[in-house]
Amino acid sequence: MPKPRQSLISLEATPYYHCVSRCVRRAFLCGEDALTGRSFEHRRGWIEERLLELSRTFAVGVCAYAVMSNHTHTVLYVDQAMAESWSLDEVIERWHGVFSGITMSHRYLQGDVLCEAELNNLREMAEVWRGRLMSISWFMRCLNEHVARLANAEEGCTGRFWEGRFKSQALLDEAALAACLAYVDLNPVRAAMADLPESSDYTSVQRRIRHLQTALDKAEPDAVQPNELLPFVGNPRQAMPKGLPFVLSEYLELVDWTGRSLRDDKRGGIPAHVPPILQRLRIEPNDWLHMTSRFELQFCHLIGRPEAVEQACAQLGQKWAWGSSQCKLLFSS
Repeated sequence: MPKPRQSLISLEATPYYHCVSRCVRRAFLCGEDALTGRSFEHRRGWIEERLLELSRTFAVGVCAYAVMSNHTHTVLYVDQAMAESWSLDEVIERWHGVFSGITMSHRYLQGDVLCEAELNNLREMAEVWRGRLMSISWFMRCLNEHVARLANAEEGCTGRFWEGRFKSQALLDEAALAACLAYVDLNPVRAAMADLPESSDYTSVQRRIRHLQTALDKAEPDAVQPNELLPFVGNPRQAMPKGLPFVLSEYLELVDWTGRSLRDDKRGGIPAHVPPILQRLRIEPNDWLHMTSRFELQFCHLIGRPEAVEQACAQLGQKWAWGSSQCKLLFSS
């Protein structure tokens, strides 16, 4: 039986989550329908544009994404500190960027004088909005509902476009985060939709590579990472800035190495050079390739080293997590 969303997401355990949404109808989400010959490729732009637009409104950063033919992958970061720092005005303005708001909120922003009772009610409502603006459930709802409405209008039909709910997986430590990022970025390569990461359209890795190339061509080393994606900020250290705890160049090398290895027909044919990031994360190369080839299917809702899974179970009030044996096997130190 599916578990309620609040029992799967705990910001105390981790701010990083892998989300998967699948199309419920036979008609393609994107790409070309081989049966009818009709192309839905333009819908990839809908999804990418909406995803990046919401990241500017919500306190939810986009770490990685890949838009496939009948499903989407996103790796999200919940920035609770950012949401809690917003003023009343900023919460209302951000909420109005996605939803219509209420009469009192519009009057407040227009400068109308509210009585004390109205102001208190507005503050209470703003706190509800603040919680929703750092909620993965609300983020995915705003993404999927928008795309579903556009697709239904285009096809002249009604009804569900997506499955009843998206799948979420908590990424509890650096090893799980790195494996999931690579898995998402390499989805089109594994599906034979692209030969190389940089040719994988509508993916975060392509956006990062193109932005890096443009910055280097213009000799702008301070602008090598796109603002709309959560940046890579280097290995963990004191006074760690907000961002992904990896070096960008090492991560891109890891993705390239992993993609080449996964496309090799001979199992275990690993190149002699192994990216140093795996050594820091204490992951065996064979285990890494096994994880990144079937990441979504091997794990359930909690992913990380055994001690991280145990701690997350305690925080969520669970005695056990499905997939714990795989975590022990693949994330061993």
